[in-house]
Amino acid sequence: MAKQSIFGRISTLMKANINALLDSAEDPQKMLDQLVRDYTNSIADAEAAIAETIGNLRLLERDHQEDIQAATEWGNKALAASRKADELRQAGSTADADKFDNLAKIALQRQISEENEARAVEPTIASQTEVVAKLKDGLNGMKQKLEQLRSKRSELLARAKTAEAQNKVHDAVKSIDVLDPTSELGRFEDKVRRQEALAAGKQELAASSLDAQFESLEDVGQLTEVEARLAALKSGSTPAQAAIDAPSAPYTP
Repeated sequence: MAKQSIFGRISTLMKANINALLDSAEDPQKMLDQLVRDYTNSIADAEAAIAETIGNLRLLERDHQEDIQAATEWGNKALAASRKADELRQAGSTADADKFDNLAKIALQRQISEENEARAVEPTIASQTEVVAKLKDGLNGMKQKLEQLRSKRSELLARAKTAEAQNKVHDAVKSIDVLDPTSELGRFEDKVRRQEALAAGKQELAASSLDAQFESLEDVGQLTEVEARLAALKSGSTPAQAAIDAPSAPYTP
């Protein structure tokens, strides 16, 4: 029963779809580790069971060979006894000849018995030989899958490390990405731009105040010219003449 369960495990593990198991696993690495342990333990158990099966097969083969050899030896003994009987009968010793003929019959019976035993075990040997061949193939397949699992595990670990390294690089690059407004450098640049905008706003405000001052000066100049023309009119000049006679308003900075 123990061997049957081991052979069943070999069949189950050989049929296992590793990729499907990994796809459905929450933690593929843990699943791989568990599969590696399962395959390693099953391979060790299978090797012990197969070794025992092979040992039993070799015993059967040895017994079969001994039966064949015994049948051959009894056949030779029967032939020898038969010839001796013929010689004695030719020599006129009928009683002794009958004795050796009886020995020949006994030897032939033993030969038949040994042949029957050898013939009876042959189907078992053939069946066990086929079983051992299949078990060896299954064991080799399990060993190949174990190597695939180990390779897959190494690949998965390497991919995990690569992904971790890529994420670290990505995070580092993102922190200094000038095009990303959420990065550290982006936030610092935004702060500088706001300060520059504030300075520009102050300059614009200062310039607006200066322009207003100059505009007030122009208004004063216009009022002065108006007063000059009014004085000319009062002195009796025509409006056109008053415009000519009125002095230009001096520029007062």
